[in-house]
Amino acid sequence: MRKLHVSGTVVVLLLLTIASCTRRSGQPMSQNNSAPMQPASLKVLFAKDFMIGAALNPNQYEERDAAGAALIKAQFNTISPENVLKWEKVHPTKGVYDFGPADKYVDFGVKNGMFVVGHTLVWHSQVPRWVFQDDKGALVSRDTLLGRMRDHISTVVGRYKGRIKGWDVVNEALNEDGTMRKSPWQSIIGDDFVAKAFEYAHEADPNAQLYYNDYSLENPAKRAGAVRLIKELQSKGLKIHAIGSQAHMKMDWPTVGLEDSTIAIFAATGVKVNITELDIDVLPSNTANRTSDVSLRIEANKALNPWPDVLPDSMQTKLAKRYGDMFAVFKKHGADIDRVTFWGVADGDSWLNGWPIPGRTSYPLVFDRQHKAKPAFDAIVRVARGTIQ
Repeated sequence: MRKLHVSGTVVVLLLLTIASCTRRSGQPMSQNNSAPMQPASLKVLFAKDFMIGAALNPNQYEERDAAGAALIKAQFNTISPENVLKWEKVHPTKGVYDFGPADKYVDFGVKNGMFVVGHTLVWHSQVPRWVFQDDKGALVSRDTLLGRMRDHISTVVGRYKGRIKGWDVVNEALNEDGTMRKSPWQSIIGDDFVAKAFEYAHEADPNAQLYYNDYSLENPAKRAGAVRLIKELQSKGLKIHAIGSQAHMKMDWPTVGLEDSTIAIFAATGVKVNITELDIDVLPSNTANRTSDVSLRIEANKALNPWPDVLPDSMQTKLAKRYGDMFAVFKKHGADIDRVTFWGVADGDSWLNGWPIPGRTSYPLVFDRQHKAKPAFDAIVRVARGTIQ
């Protein structure tokens, strides 16, 4: 058999060529050069700071969306449900509960060793009319509504006792000026409906974490109202583990300083500050974008949907910086934060594709429609590793 003689120069050139091809492919080689390295995992990188989560839809937790389910398992260690535990889904008719979809959501989280969150027990939206009305359509009494609230919370929380570890007990009870929203709950029961909900939730599962959850809490007036609400619950001896700041952000709001001060102010009350519904809307603003009132709908037009096919590199860069800046704030306050949860897994899943303008193409998350990491993901990784510029 003839020997093949290869010079050292040829070997070096060959190795450089292989390395170059590897870099272009986006799959770096592992140290033993035998297999591609796994992409960074946010839940691993932030393990000493806080949990990293996402809100799931049925395609994901039932694993029909295989790519989405795989991404969730790799990246997240806590999950929230988009809709299946809201009253209209789990308790659509008087005396009738439907736990099928919710059971699948909880099973997915438990099977994969995740911290499972329940969202939400008491909210003014997505509640069937029968909850507030009698058989003739008239509003029920305070005692009747309290009884229905207690039955619902006891049944739902009791079913998942020890499996769902934390509950958004009350959602969005405040106006922008910090006063109590005039919802049917408030109008029929009074301001103490919040305290009653926390009381009933603690009865149903004394070991569960209990949260108050709301949007635009960076607004000073609303923030002050939330602080008052927390202190009122505490004064009654009620358990409140954390305040959930939804953190539906714009590119220019809230400022880094406002986010930083908001977390500090809430933490000073003695509760944790969870980021519960994080996304960053890159699309042009309009009068409806500043709040998260899901009843708002505005007709789409091209000026408000400027990137129907792809987000330009320039905007990818800006979004990456925005996410990096915000995660730097979260990491700074890691001792006061239990979890940071994205509202959705990948861009195609986001509610912002349909709100406040149906049909827009939105890009608010850190994984694109092909479940690939965006520059925003890389920016967050740099924060976790302490290498952000």
